[in-house]
Amino acid sequence: MLSATGINGLDTILGGGLPAGSAIIVEGAPGTGKTTLGVQFLYNGIKQYNENGIFITFEEFPEQIYADMQRFGWDLQELERKNQLRVISLSPDTLIQQMLLTNGLFEQMVNEVDCRRIVIDSISLLKFLNQNSEVKGREILYTLRNILRKFNLTSLLIQEQSDLNVEHVPFEHFIFDGLIRLSLKEHLQLFRQRTLEVLKMRGSSILEGEHIYRITEEGIYVVLASRTVSDIQDSQSDLRLKTGIASLDNILGGGLDKGNIYMLDTNSKANYRNIITSILAERIKAGDQLLTILSSIQSIEELAALLRLHQVDLDKVIEERKMFFIEHYNRPISESWRNAVFHVKGLDNEKYNHFLKYELYPKINSDMKKDSSWFIYYDLNAIINERGTDYVLRHFATETASARSKGMTVLVLCNFKEVGINVASFLERSCNGVLKTWVDGSYQYLQITKASNGDISKPYLLENMQEFPYIRLI
Repeated sequence: MLSATGINGLDTILGGGLPAGSAIIVEGAPGTGKTTLGVQFLYNGIKQYNENGIFITFEEFPEQIYADMQRFGWDLQELERKNQLRVISLSPDTLIQQMLLTNGLFEQMVNEVDCRRIVIDSISLLKFLNQNSEVKGREILYTLRNILRKFNLTSLLIQEQSDLNVEHVPFEHFIFDGLIRLSLKEHLQLFRQRTLEVLKMRGSSILEGEHIYRITEEGIYVVLASRTVSDIQDSQSDLRLKTGIASLDNILGGGLDKGNIYMLDTNSKANYRNIITSILAERIKAGDQLLTILSSIQSIEELAALLRLHQVDLDKVIEERKMFFIEHYNRPISESWRNAVFHVKGLDNEKYNHFLKYELYPKINSDMKKDSSWFIYYDLNAIINERGTDYVLRHFATETASARSKGMTVLVLCNFKEVGINVASFLERSCNGVLKTWVDGSYQYLQITKASNGDISKPYLLENMQEFPYIRLI
């Protein structure tokens, strides 16, 4: 069960909210908004989720807290009058003493307001109760944690941190359930940038990385790093095309967007063939018609062998006129496949364009009238090798625009480093999404670096498996 914070962006990072009954450290330097986040967590809990709360401060008087939070429109005194909130100022040693007493002040407050959430500002002072005994200081933190668990309170424990780059890991990071860090850093020597990062959250998955936040008139507002521009789309929609790799579909929000142009940026060291084969096999199983522009390093026979591993019989697909190939090279082809192959070797660029415009596209248009869906895949490096970079720069955008207008989905294989930064930049602008896969040492990674909804994913480890679908992203 989760306790939503109600703070824009934070609940998405947390996968829905804080684990109910957990004790979470909110750490940051002075001025990062830790107290604001804590009060916002309590205020939203009362107003949005019917979860009453307690705010305990060791350094401020309640009147100061009331005044500071009024600027956000949070009337804490009204909530106190309704017996939904307590704002208490007391010393650290008094808090621990009262926590240890049966029916002490702490237990009375929890029962009086039916408390579900609590914020303590700040636990940094608890460590100063026994400066001469590190063991005693740890015992106090254990006591605090255990009592919060006893009452099943979802807790934010504020902690000052003046140096966010220290190598020493504080003891409290280990014993509490989570750690949220607020930072204030110099950015491009122009201004100070606020970032929020969830470094630990026991019992739940999180959206990793630093996310920019602002302190607005409504409190803390987090802008997710991967969703600076985001369109809400239904991951189960018919407009999403499955890739055959469940973990990849999840990263893509349900699959490839139908009618979009995708680029797979890779190199010869990366194992991209299983990714491509899985996508092609899934589209064949879904009943799509496919057009593939063959590369110099993969023949139809090799593709057929890979498709068999994905339970697809290429002979049957070709017999049903569901898959066609454009071949730039003189390679032997099975007699049963000849009618599915368009040979273009020897055609100069002008004749090749004539072929596309007057032979291939009319066929596709004819089939489109029959409500068939087309999926196109090709290795752009092969086109560059055979037809030149200038050809790609002149015609790629036009061809992809034509494909979009017909609702066709296109997957293009390319090595951005090999084509150069200017061509790569042009290609990236011409497509809706970019999947990048690379090898670093003994590991392969995959990342969505461009998507139609603005999402940029974290890098995922790509694990090759012996069993179907042979790839998993972690």
